[in-house]
Amino acid sequence: MVNLKELNPDASPQAAYGARVRSSREARGWTQDELAEQVGYSGRHISAVETGRKPPTRRFSRSLDTAFELTGTADSFERAWGEIRNGSLLEGFPEYVKYEGRAVEIRLYNIGIVPGLLQTPEYARVLAESAVRRGAITSEQAQKRVSFLAERQAALVQSRPPMVFVTMDESCIRRPVGGASVMDAQLAHLVDFAKLPNTLLQVAPYEIGERRTFDLPVNLLTLPDRAVVCYAESQAQGNLDRETASVVPMLTAYHQLQAEAMSQTASVAMIEQVRKGIP
Repeated sequence: MVNLKELNPDASPQAAYGARVRSSREARGWTQDELAEQVGYSGRHISAVETGRKPPTRRFSRSLDTAFELTGTADSFERAWGEIRNGSLLEGFPEYVKYEGRAVEIRLYNIGIVPGLLQTPEYARVLAESAVRRGAITSEQAQKRVSFLAERQAALVQSRPPMVFVTMDESCIRRPVGGASVMDAQLAHLVDFAKLPNTLLQVAPYEIGERRTFDLPVNLLTLPDRAVVCYAESQAQGNLDRETASVVPMLTAYHQLQAEAMSQTASVAMIEQVRKGIP
């Protein structure tokens, strides 16, 4: 009988990745050679990844997702690979943040959760801890994620802060996160954010229906030279785009969304109603 090397998934994100490959493989009753045949690699390669001796690649991770039927899901190996490569950050996001720090205008659209730049520390911590419980990131990565967010938010209170336009789907303010006290503090923070001289906050209500121009979160940055950069995320990866031909239509779609969204006054009124528990 072959002696398997005992794995410690808590040792590192790469070790956790390898341990998950082994557990997923064993759950299917496959040997390393049988999985290797499924993904187009050698059994020796599978062994090296499982034991952390060889780092995974995107191609390998996508092959695993096909074999384990995880393509495009929150539990995909491709997403786990991205977190190993960029800590707890999706591909493209570290580069995006470099541009964000230089931007003179920031345009954000989010669905489901409040945009990171507007999150309170408690709200952000709840989301990070939830990701830890799901096994998506480690406790260390969660701490880094919250600290990194605080660094990004600091740019909004500099001497010459950028103009920040935020359009949120109504689900962002109605989806409870972290319990009543955390959510109330987060909504209060949004109201305070709307009072700043360099901000515009709008809610895109459910009633606009098919007139909502985006189905995924989108960030648009205007740089000092007036060039525009777009960053968009799917469940598994992020994409940074600087090509005018593809970025300009995204900017147009954002303006169209703003036209359909509620005014800032009406948006703040809706947020206050949600705080009071008014449907």
